[in-house]
Amino acid sequence: MKSEIKFENQKDKKFSEWIHSVPGGENINRCIQCGTCSATCPFSHWMDYTPRQIIHLSKEGFKKDVLSSFTPWLCASCYSCRVQCPKEIKITDIMYAIKRKAIEENFYPKNIPTAVMAKEFGRMIKLTGKVTESYLMGLVLLRTNWFKLLGMTRLGINMFLKGRVSVLPETMKNRDDIKKMFMSLDKNKPH
Repeated sequence: MKSEIKFENQKDKKFSEWIHSVPGGENINRCIQCGTCSATCPFSHWMDYTPRQIIHLSKEGFKKDVLSSFTPWLCASCYSCRVQCPKEIKITDIMYAIKRKAIEENFYPKNIPTAVMAKEFGRMIKLTGKVTESYLMGLVLLRTNWFKLLGMTRLGINMFLKGRVSVLPETMKNRDDIKKMFMSLDKNKPH
């Protein structure tokens, strides 16, 4: 857990405004910093910032600290924090929004498979309209633990020979429709 002094000049007002505008973030100012979210989180012991700290840092605008944190990537999406929150803050939704923003702004931790998988998953959907699991896992392992990828080569070859996996990414018909959908989403997302 990080415990360092934060300074006013480290705040990013636009980030604070953004976190308030995302679905789930509209009630973030209701947080009373009781710590219930952190106490109920099964992974808070491994997080660099507890959920309570992430909520506080987010609403105050400490963008760099929030987006480069491991905390959102360790979130198991169990919703325990959200269910137990006395102010009904949608903490899990905020964690998802932080992950998306971290990927978008290239702040995510590069060595966490979950972060790399989320980025590659989104990129693959935008490019091909589909996710090819074998290709996705190959990319994730190549970027995070290529020794493990080498160790799984024999299994991959056997599965390929039996027709269970494809080596190249699969595509769908009408990929232009997917591109239009993403362009529409990009136009309407809050900045």
